[in-house]
Amino acid sequence: MTAYVIARVDVTDADKWMEYAGAAGPTVAAHGGKYIARGGAVEGLENFEDEGKRVVILEFPDMDTARTWYNSAEYQAAKAKREGAGHARFTLVDGYDG
Repeated sequence: MTAYVIARVDVTDADKWMEYAGAAGPTVAAHGGKYIARGGAVEGLENFEDEGKRVVILEFPDMDTARTWYNSAEYQAAKAKREGAGHARFTLVDGYDG
């Protein structure tokens, strides 16, 4: 079943963040993932607490693939580039099979 990684990010150093994003993108594709949302406009509709934060949504074929991507050496190397670039919260969510 499809799985999603949702990241809510407070960017404090845009240059460092762009370096991280450039390195992270290819790792997502290499693990069968794709970007659904990548830092576009955000509008709170109800009980919104992430105002001003960048939101990124990744889609993977399943939870195991998403975990494999996150724990991969390639992504961990990219992740190291975001040190000092801001604060990020990542959540893994199982999709709905209706």
